[in-house]
Amino acid sequence: MNKLSTNLAGLKEKPFLLNDKAIEWVEKTLQSLSLREKVGQLFCPIGSSDKKEDLETFIKEFSPGGMMYRPNTGAKIQETHRLLQELSPIPLLVSANLEAGGNGIASDGTYFGKPLQIAATDNVQMAYKLGLVAGREGRAVGCNWAFAPVVDIDMNYRNPITNVRTYGSDPIRVANMSKAFMKGIHESGVAVSVKHFPGDGVDDRDQHLLSSVNTLSTEEWDQTFGMVYKEMIEDGAKSIMAGHITLPEYSRSLVPGIKDEEIMPATLAPELLNGLLRDKLGFNGLIVTDATPMLGFTAAERREIAVPKAIASGCDMFLFNRNIKEDYQFMLKGIETGILTIERVEEAVARVLALKASLGLHEQKELGTLVPTEDALSVLQQEEHKGWAQECADQSVTLVKDTQQLLPISPEKFKRVRLNILGDVGGGLTEGASVTESIKEALTKAGFELDVYDNTKVNFPELFMSVNDFKAKYDLVIYVANLETASNQTTVRINWQQPLNANAPWFVKDIPTLFISVANPYHLQDVPRVKTYINAYSSNEYVVEAIVDKILGKSEFKGKNPVDPFCGKWDTRL
Repeated sequence: MNKLSTNLAGLKEKPFLLNDKAIEWVEKTLQSLSLREKVGQLFCPIGSSDKKEDLETFIKEFSPGGMMYRPNTGAKIQETHRLLQELSPIPLLVSANLEAGGNGIASDGTYFGKPLQIAATDNVQMAYKLGLVAGREGRAVGCNWAFAPVVDIDMNYRNPITNVRTYGSDPIRVANMSKAFMKGIHESGVAVSVKHFPGDGVDDRDQHLLSSVNTLSTEEWDQTFGMVYKEMIEDGAKSIMAGHITLPEYSRSLVPGIKDEEIMPATLAPELLNGLLRDKLGFNGLIVTDATPMLGFTAAERREIAVPKAIASGCDMFLFNRNIKEDYQFMLKGIETGILTIERVEEAVARVLALKASLGLHEQKELGTLVPTEDALSVLQQEEHKGWAQECADQSVTLVKDTQQLLPISPEKFKRVRLNILGDVGGGLTEGASVTESIKEALTKAGFELDVYDNTKVNFPELFMSVNDFKAKYDLVIYVANLETASNQTTVRINWQQPLNANAPWFVKDIPTLFISVANPYHLQDVPRVKTYINAYSSNEYVVEAIVDKILGKSEFKGKNPVDPFCGKWDTRL
């Protein structure tokens, strides 16, 4: 047996579990590649064009191992994926952020619900259904690799990025929900990429903007994040995404005498990728970096060094680029200068090919079935998926407190309602939907007379209106906050309208006030004196319907807090 065959022997083991025929394909494919083609397999760039001539040129020049596109209509994205696979001699890993449903790649797919919403059902079967929906709909448009589940633990309510993307603050629930999600998505023929190793949610900062820090001791990490990753690995996770997150106590433990300035985020830390993830936790699958244009990566090391160093440190695939031509050259130069060895490149490419083989992509390539036919799009928002999403919404909407015993409400008790909707603009890197029209329509249909506050301009007469005149005008004030966490922002807080916080609830002692959050569970820190507060976690149509049914008393509240919505503060419980 030659050296290459010896290196491939581990591919028979978990998680790839390849048979001799699949290993033969990996070996033959690897041997057939030039150095430039091997380097290409290390990259998973983001797609910027759907034109055949552009893609043909791109694939010919770079031979990427995978690609990822931002969501588009199912028909359009399926067509693009089909073209990609037809043009690429080696089947591509086609990825998507399938965290909350098929909408992670198909804009007309099912927005099932954010992971924290699933956690609020306290029903592991619901996480399995989310995995099925995400996997079925992702696979229908040609995806085979999900950048999910998020197994971060939301330990810090100030963290601006984890929040509703997690399964909560309880490591056991996070592990159980994540394993159930993975089971569902695996059954759909899609591989997971568990993220973000070594674990986000401890810091109060965003790794998109800096290298964030997991400050846990080695013992604390082993009992929390370590436990979760070990269970995911034992259950067959095929790939893990390394974050731009440092784990100083483990780095110091594994590299005695390491200096502070030498402590790197996991993507550039061999002691974390090899010593902890591979050796201690026994992970034998593929490690992919998180997106490398993120500041947590770019600010940690000169890019010319960081690009090859990520692979040399133990990552097998390099996600996204600032400039693909430059990064490709940086990788080649890193080989020339000795930062990255040919042996390490071949080991990484072998894992990339092994992941493809474990999904049967090489066989699908021969059969022409890498991307399903157009009729597969009928699975998008099919009735079963919508029914499960409704079921999830019903089980998850959580009554956090009602110390004034306001609920249920009715037009008979509270005819005149001031409605104030915070946020709800959408766009950018958020994926939630607007709830304004659906909330207005549902409450009007129920018989309430609505006065919707205009947050785009200050109501100056109201600023100086007497308390009695204000009370004479409204029977109830309802706030609906749709302030979604998203990458590249430092905080997710309520910023009241200026001057004089014109739209803030100054009247909570004079007029019954109800606050509903559909995107962030921690708003009580900003409205602690509001006595009736509801968390709903996701801004989809099913959640809005469930909220209205529950505040009207047509359905009971069933959700359980998956995090501490009181933010550890005594006044939020009043």
